[in-house]
Amino acid sequence: MSIRQKIRIGDLLVQNGIISEKQLETALATQKKTGTKLGNTLIELGYVSSQRFLEFLGEQLRIPYVDLKFYQYKAEIVRLLPETFSRRYRAIVLAEAPDHLLVGMADPTDIFAYDELVKILKRPVKLAVVRETDLLRTIDSVYRRTDEIVNIAEELGEELSQGDVNLADLLPDSQLEDAPVVRLLRSLFEDAVQVGASDIHIEPDEKVLRIRQRIDGVLQEQVMKEKRIAAALVSRLKLMSGLDISERRLPQDGRFNIKVRGRSVDVRLSTMPLQYGESVVMRLLDQSGGILSLDQVGMPDHLLRRFRALVTRPHGMVLVTGPTGSGKTTTLYAALNELNQAEKKIITVEDPVEYRLPRINQVQVHPRIGLTFASVLRAGLRQDPDVIMVGEMRDQETAEIGLRAAMTGHMVLSTLHTNDAVSTALRLLDMEAEGYVVASALNAVLAQRLVRRLCDSCTVEAEPDPRQASWLRATVGSKGTDLKFKKGTGCPNCNNTGYQGRIGIFELLEIDHALADALRRNDNAAFASAAHKQKGFQPLALCALKYAAEGTTSLDEVLRIAGQVEEFETDDEQVAAN
Repeated sequence: MSIRQKIRIGDLLVQNGIISEKQLETALATQKKTGTKLGNTLIELGYVSSQRFLEFLGEQLRIPYVDLKFYQYKAEIVRLLPETFSRRYRAIVLAEAPDHLLVGMADPTDIFAYDELVKILKRPVKLAVVRETDLLRTIDSVYRRTDEIVNIAEELGEELSQGDVNLADLLPDSQLEDAPVVRLLRSLFEDAVQVGASDIHIEPDEKVLRIRQRIDGVLQEQVMKEKRIAAALVSRLKLMSGLDISERRLPQDGRFNIKVRGRSVDVRLSTMPLQYGESVVMRLLDQSGGILSLDQVGMPDHLLRRFRALVTRPHGMVLVTGPTGSGKTTTLYAALNELNQAEKKIITVEDPVEYRLPRINQVQVHPRIGLTFASVLRAGLRQDPDVIMVGEMRDQETAEIGLRAAMTGHMVLSTLHTNDAVSTALRLLDMEAEGYVVASALNAVLAQRLVRRLCDSCTVEAEPDPRQASWLRATVGSKGTDLKFKKGTGCPNCNNTGYQGRIGIFELLEIDHALADALRRNDNAAFASAAHKQKGFQPLALCALKYAAEGTTSLDEVLRIAGQVEEFETDDEQVAAN
């Protein structure tokens, strides 16, 4: 069937028994309301899987279906089609032959797009059908802004070599949108958002400028020779954040909001004086995606049910713990999102307020004027709240007020920087909270980390190396020899890292009678022993090991997590349960 023939895909799906006539009628009615394409509507309604639909479409059009997750493309071939047209027509050049180009399209029935591609590429085109989500992800990966960033940096370096930068040209209300420093920052933010970076680091060295992006928890570096542009970048960013551009000796913190590719991104900025200039670190918070629900944070079903029951109790304290960047804030906001109902008064005390939530009373602390966690928490209790979220239990006073609030009819959510769930309750005792207060107020502790997912495109079987094998023997004994593991070899789809995306691992400890008794006696050893014997308790490392055995992550990631948490003993019953 030629692509120039009109294809009624819905009728063909019915004729081939893939969907029913009634399902087609429902999909067509839904399509009229949403305006989406019929194929997407059928997939969203669950009437057909995306892969089956695309395979069927390819069969009808007599063109191949290409799964981009497993396709080893070449970046230089993909770039034969400029990014603008690749995004506009949802198309990607997959291969080059002497007499034609193989082009993957999300909608190969789009005749107008096909004609335009032939004109742009100036070559005969043969089509393949590809999944749209994989297509967009591949476009984001291939059309990086690295070359553009280097070119603009060189242009800015040449401009600065002609004389000192005019700070007036860097003002936020300046009309010089084509100024190299503005274009450089724009490209830098676009590249970071495109690849899903959580942080941007700008670090001047003795002879070079390093720009690093944290992607899936790991920094990726770009080195530029134009070191002198660092001062111009920092000045512009300070002005955007409302900071003092003349102060270069002291650290400063600020924030600003930018629009990148139609997405609203909140940027938290921190500067710090270094030997060769000022370092800038920017945390990127994508506001356009909205707040995740508890169902979307990646918690296993059995833990999700328990955690949801804990946070919906009328009173008590639930703590979420882990190091910086472990997803604590995401989990807390997801819990608040679920609790956010008209009949509940919710107050948060944060530093900073990361996401704005309707109906919730969010307070930004300001220690310089005495607006501390403890003072806001004390005042907040007089506001008749049902739920209180404290950004972090930083000191004894805040912990004591939070615990007392949990005992007097409030649900208190907060975070602590601890290694695991067991050490969290003990940390409260170290902060001089009374054991009987902790035992009465604390409902549960959720510890979490983020581990990198293996890339689907380059995953292969992997045998444990001697170090990994030794850890397995010490952790799960002889059971470790029966487990199968995988690793990523690196490919264009994952930027040769072997990983793509991250997944959360969780450790939930509920305070039962045995744990509460140990807390009242301030018996740390008894508390730790009772915690590890608690039915259903699974330490973080074992949770990560389970994902590794399923092929979701690698043993390297498991050992990285295991090195972050305290050693634990695993009895035979627990190993058998896991």
